[in-house]
Amino acid sequence: MNVLLLGSGGREHALAWKLAQSPLLERLYAAPGNPGIAEHAEIVDIAVNDHRAVIDFCLRHSIGFVVIGPEAPLVAGLGDNLRTMGIAVFGPNKAPAQLEGSKGFTKDLCAREKIPTAGYVRCESRDGALASLEDFGLPVVIKADGLAAGKGVTVAFTHEEAEGAVQAIFSEAGASVVIEEFLEGEEASLFVLTDGEAFVSFGSAQDHKRVGDGDTGPNTGGMGAYSPAPVLTPELETQAIDEIVRPTIEALARVGTPYSGVLYAGLMLTPTGPKLIEYNARFGDPECQVLMMRFTGDLLELMLAVARGELANHPAPTFAAKTALTVVMAANGYPGTPETGGAITGIDKAEATGAKVFHAGTRMEGDTLVASGGRVLNVTALGDTVKEAQEAAYRAVDAIDFPTGFSRRDIGWREIAREG
Repeated sequence: MNVLLLGSGGREHALAWKLAQSPLLERLYAAPGNPGIAEHAEIVDIAVNDHRAVIDFCLRHSIGFVVIGPEAPLVAGLGDNLRTMGIAVFGPNKAPAQLEGSKGFTKDLCAREKIPTAGYVRCESRDGALASLEDFGLPVVIKADGLAAGKGVTVAFTHEEAEGAVQAIFSEAGASVVIEEFLEGEEASLFVLTDGEAFVSFGSAQDHKRVGDGDTGPNTGGMGAYSPAPVLTPELETQAIDEIVRPTIEALARVGTPYSGVLYAGLMLTPTGPKLIEYNARFGDPECQVLMMRFTGDLLELMLAVARGELANHPAPTFAAKTALTVVMAANGYPGTPETGGAITGIDKAEATGAKVFHAGTRMEGDTLVASGGRVLNVTALGDTVKEAQEAAYRAVDAIDFPTGFSRRDIGWREIAREG
């Protein structure tokens, strides 16, 4: 089977690496790809937001299956357009992808289905939002209602900070905002594959959003992750599925917009049980990288079962009984304006330690690999414990020469403290 993978980040490199291992695969194409993805796929020059170009390529190259990595094409309805042309897709249609595309849509669904989540209000005007702040204590969470690449959230600890976040969101035309109560607890991510009816757990992870060690500094798209997340115990996972995930899948099916693909539930583990922070309509980044390191099955076969509505008849996913941990190497300046163009060497030396280095924001300048984005590399390793996986990952990080880059040095710190 010929497969087209859409996307250019570390998530897509991890997917390409795992898809390339499938005996069902004949040719793997990727657009727009990156130098790491190019090791596993033929790179094609198609703009992911040009739906007609994507469809034309699929028809000309006998593409039997399209895997959509990032969220923006899903929210824009690429899945609908491909399915209309008879092309199988991994990823939800536009309507159910609103779970990620609109925070307000998700909060309203939670309210209707009595899904545990933070109390909230949706506001369509700046004045309304400023007035609504008075109904919340501090800290308070301010979210732009739309795609924000993981960075459209402010946890405000003062009234001035909260008002500033509201003002910033409404400085753009057509903006709307969701204001939420602040939830106390520890975060964890739960991944579920679903074909719209059947669903199956696809592991857990814990991301590290803050740019600095000890979870300090501004939020980023994620500076590292590990999987599984032991804090999400089997009992808590069952509770989250029964109270959050299952009602969501059933609600979308009931209104005629079944969800097909991976559903990523960001959870807060509160003293009263798991509560939904947000949904993502795709594999997380960098969570995908640690999930793919642990997954031992045939990814293409599993994704096809999802796309064909045959998940109920497919064996449950299998994972290595190890911890995977990934460290993001980012360009200096991230999450502000990153310093691009910095040379990178030593990836072969890093992978000689047993780690896998996924490219996130890289490009070739002649024969030189250089940084082309904020998050540049995802250095990923396995271990019997989080501590062992962390040590293996940082051994690989230290083998890479990337003078204009940096990384956190404490990924997995919470769980390592618990391991003692």
